[in-house]
Amino acid sequence: MKLKLILLGAVLAIGTAVSAQQITGDSLGAHDLSPTGTSSIKGDLSAACQYCHAPHSGLSQGTPLWNQTLSTQTYTMYGSSTYTGNPTPQPPLGSASSLCLSCHDGTVAPGQTVAYGKFNMAGTMKSSDTFGMDLRGSHPFNLALPLQDAPDLVDTMVNGGKTGDATGAVQLIKGNVQCTSCHDPHTQSRDKASPNFLVKDSSRGQLCLACHDPNRASLNLANPLAGWTTSAHATAPNAVGASPNVGPYADVATNACGSCHGMHNAPGSRVLRGADEQDCVSCHSGGNNVSPQLLNVYAEFGKVGHPFPSPKDPHDAAEAAVLNNNRHATCADCHNSHATQQTSSLTLPPQVRASQTRVTGVSETDGVTALNPAANEYQNCLRCHGTSAGKTVNPIFGYLPARVVSSGDLLNVMSQFTLSSSSSHPVMHSRSSPFPQPSLRSNMVQFDGVTPGRLMGTQIFCADCHNSDDNRESGGTGPNGPHGSKWTHILERRYEISSAASPGGPISNLFPTPDLSSAGPYALCGKCHDLAAIMSNTSFLQHSQHINAGFSCSVCHTAHGMGGISATISGERLVNFDGNVVGGKAGQPISYNRAASSCTLTCHGKAH
Repeated sequence: MKLKLILLGAVLAIGTAVSAQQITGDSLGAHDLSPTGTSSIKGDLSAACQYCHAPHSGLSQGTPLWNQTLSTQTYTMYGSSTYTGNPTPQPPLGSASSLCLSCHDGTVAPGQTVAYGKFNMAGTMKSSDTFGMDLRGSHPFNLALPLQDAPDLVDTMVNGGKTGDATGAVQLIKGNVQCTSCHDPHTQSRDKASPNFLVKDSSRGQLCLACHDPNRASLNLANPLAGWTTSAHATAPNAVGASPNVGPYADVATNACGSCHGMHNAPGSRVLRGADEQDCVSCHSGGNNVSPQLLNVYAEFGKVGHPFPSPKDPHDAAEAAVLNNNRHATCADCHNSHATQQTSSLTLPPQVRASQTRVTGVSETDGVTALNPAANEYQNCLRCHGTSAGKTVNPIFGYLPARVVSSGDLLNVMSQFTLSSSSSHPVMHSRSSPFPQPSLRSNMVQFDGVTPGRLMGTQIFCADCHNSDDNRESGGTGPNGPHGSKWTHILERRYEISSAASPGGPISNLFPTPDLSSAGPYALCGKCHDLAAIMSNTSFLQHSQHINAGFSCSVCHTAHGMGGISATISGERLVNFDGNVVGGKAGQPISYNRAASSCTLTCHGKAH
């Protein structure tokens, strides 16, 4: 009998030592359901461990002597259009995640024990701790085995069964991701700022980076997290206010992944804190959510802006580069949130700006080939404004001229800007006009029409014309880029476009003897061209007569370039008449020949 007692004492001592080793520094926190615990739920039993564990008579098979009644619910598991693994199976009863869900799916009340029956409990769980049966808003777990490799996973995840966490705190459970890979149910506050039973401090995305590697370059696939290490979202020191739902830490860089992703009950796809652009609004809509305050990009879309997606036309990360269904323009269409960088200096055309680092584009050679990443700004614009079959004329953007010479698709700018075009603004290629441009300034001018801006150079951006009407690059205080403008066609400055009821008929919006300042009807043209030089007829003898009569530049000139080839219109200097305004003369086709200084047309009721 004495020997038995000695052996029993030894076993208990070993058990106590093992237990202490596993939960050193244990602080059950919200998992202490005893009368003296700190949980919002309290029961009659004073032994805190026994709400979950039973020394005897618990669910011993495959479980750590589990005592809480398991949930038998069927769950809708995580999935997305970019998820490469096999469909996620249901977590088996008694598995690590099943134990957690026995309380956290909200269908089995705490205190429903196997060994002792039901305890009287007071209080309720926080709604944020109850996940329900729809787990699509939670980080994927209990994945189908074997794990499928992906370019953003740590290379040992699949091949070695280990995470990249050097401390060993973040672990795969039997080769799989389970709740306990990230959560230790015995210790609530290893991360003092995020007391959510995390296995380690997760500031600056440490928990996420244990499995996700933004620097991995393998599998011959693009890493969607590439560029993260030096990105604005990984390095921005801006303090975060208490109101935005952007993570538990004090600033953007420390919140890191958590600025945009919520690991449980996230409303957006891919565990985003918001759907599409709503995920960006928390910080990029002005106000005091972030300090120093960020520019209010969201407000720009309330002007004449790129259209947000509708419920029937959502953005999806798996979209093809060519947006054939392009009635939306989310932040993610033009910005890569994992790689975007703060614009501290402005690149020269045609390169993408820092804020568009590693954004997707389309090749200008065929309009179809995806470029990931795009090298030039216009390649990103071609996702919608090239060969896309979904382009439509939207009246909100204003009147659209119908150019006499075109390739057939008036909305496809590729043929208009191509090097083979007889004349075009130098967006997709450098200036190569054989004719001197006497009106061209050496520097673009700022909004005031006087202060020199960027050197003219040999090439320009799409955004030099299509930009916010208050953008900083041109001397304003607002965000750069074509988010929205008070002027039609998202133009950064005023540009009046003449129209007529029928070709050759009277023009309804003439601007006789126009104001040539930055407030005038042709302020956009005046950004790069000296309107006084144009009025002095240095390039065309009839310029001043036409302009003083009130005709817009758009009557005779296309803004982009010659979209096709014509036997009757030579096309130099962007001369390509608006077919809605200009008609033929006496049944003859409209013609223009600069070398011969001749044209044949009817305009404003007068035959030329």
